[in-house]
Amino acid sequence: MSSAVSLHAKSLPPFQNHRSTKPQLPKPQYYRRSFNSQNPKPFSSVSSFSASCGRHKIFQFRNDPLAFFSTQARVSSDDAQFSSLPEEKPVEQPNFAEFITSERVKVVSMLALALALCNADRVVMSVAIVPLSLSNGWSRSFSGIVQSSFLWGYLVSPIAGGVLVDNYGGKVVMGWGVALWSLATFLTPWAAETSLWTLLAMRALLGAAEGVALPSMNNMVARWFPQTERSRAVGMAMAGFQLGCAIGLTLSPILMSQGGVFGPFVIFGLSGFLWVLVWLSATSSTPDRSPQISKYELEYILNKRKKPFPVEAKPKKANVIPPFRRLLSKLPTWSLIVANAMHSWGFFIVLSWMPIYFNMVYHVDLRHAAWFSAVPWVVMAVMNYVAGLWSDMMIRSGTSVTLTRKIMQSIGFVGPGICLIGLATAKSPSIASAWLTLAFGMKSFSHSGFLVNLQEIAPQYSGVLHGMSNTAGTLAAILGTVGAGFFVELFGSFRGFLLFTSILYFLAALFYNLFATGERVNFDECVA
Repeated sequence: MSSAVSLHAKSLPPFQNHRSTKPQLPKPQYYRRSFNSQNPKPFSSVSSFSASCGRHKIFQFRNDPLAFFSTQARVSSDDAQFSSLPEEKPVEQPNFAEFITSERVKVVSMLALALALCNADRVVMSVAIVPLSLSNGWSRSFSGIVQSSFLWGYLVSPIAGGVLVDNYGGKVVMGWGVALWSLATFLTPWAAETSLWTLLAMRALLGAAEGVALPSMNNMVARWFPQTERSRAVGMAMAGFQLGCAIGLTLSPILMSQGGVFGPFVIFGLSGFLWVLVWLSATSSTPDRSPQISKYELEYILNKRKKPFPVEAKPKKANVIPPFRRLLSKLPTWSLIVANAMHSWGFFIVLSWMPIYFNMVYHVDLRHAAWFSAVPWVVMAVMNYVAGLWSDMMIRSGTSVTLTRKIMQSIGFVGPGICLIGLATAKSPSIASAWLTLAFGMKSFSHSGFLVNLQEIAPQYSGVLHGMSNTAGTLAAILGTVGAGFFVELFGSFRGFLLFTSILYFLAALFYNLFATGERVNFDECVA
């Protein structure tokens, strides 16, 4: 029996015999710096010993299996903590497959879907206004008042929505916003049958509720994405916004043919209610609150983010009223306001007047032109992601955030300015439509300019900054849409108004390049 034991002891290569009190342990790669094979130091715990001994840890617990299993649990915990240390194992940049399947992309996909519903609910009235005007005997001017009632509510809500976002977070405010504008969309048929004032009030409620969408999106992107991915995230979210136009313009006639003039309002309203249920149950306000997020993704987000974003554990009780005077005392704020105003001016002019322009100049019936209802918006959606990806790559390669934002904004304004000159001088509708589509694609670069820049100069006030600039954009949209009609009546030329808009694009690009910054701005003191 003793010879068998002796033989067994000799068969254990790292140990001289099974009674040894000081075993010679193997030298793992990650302990080589602190472990001396000639004079081994004792391990501080049994779990460390078992983690280092690898295949030999079962030897230590041969006489006590329960101790082995309890220690095995501790080994897993210790190993997890060890591997999470950034100095030993830095978090690597995720590849495309890891990025596209991540929890943060699920969040931004839900945001894109919300913005798609936002724009679809907005443009469905532009399709329904023709049969509604015929059935109710509305004049063209009064039909314009009905359509503009959306902007009445949209004018007053962005600042209030931005304050709510800064105090309560994007998840809560976005959920309430989608619920309210879906309710307004769903009740539009009832409002139209009740009275004209009820219809106008319902459209104003739609605008007021949609005013919180973009500030909420910006807030969620700032919480979920590090700076090197925010342009892509905003591009993906805004791609949904642009696709909402294509969805609303193409699906509304089909739904009307099947369910009557109010069919699209009912379908889009119900879709919004479904979105709210998924949003509240499947997303979290911050990455650290998400039960679905992986440990690797959470470490990556926190490691890449310079400073932790404040978590809305409790509603803020102080500084509920934002420091408007200090915010407006800085030129970077005005660069964002001017950029948003010019962005909205160009967007709503194209949305409202291009059908009339092509009909007046080229005698084209755009109800039968598929490229206008779908292609420019799809191109803009695709270019949103391309611009965001390029912007993030520039920052990762070492280009400063300020220079990156200015390059993106210059393309987003100078490009459409040049395209509008080409549109105004085009001799055929096909060439004009090509210039218009190119203008849409170039315009999307501004989303990786001023729209992302809102999060960078003052993260704690990004919501109210977005609200202020969005209000300026709404005023510019109203002024541009109404002013285009007066300009054409006064000068008799729509091409002249396109050239005037082109000049405004160039001036806005110059102003942004002079005064914008990608660095944090100190709003604690006013400029003397």
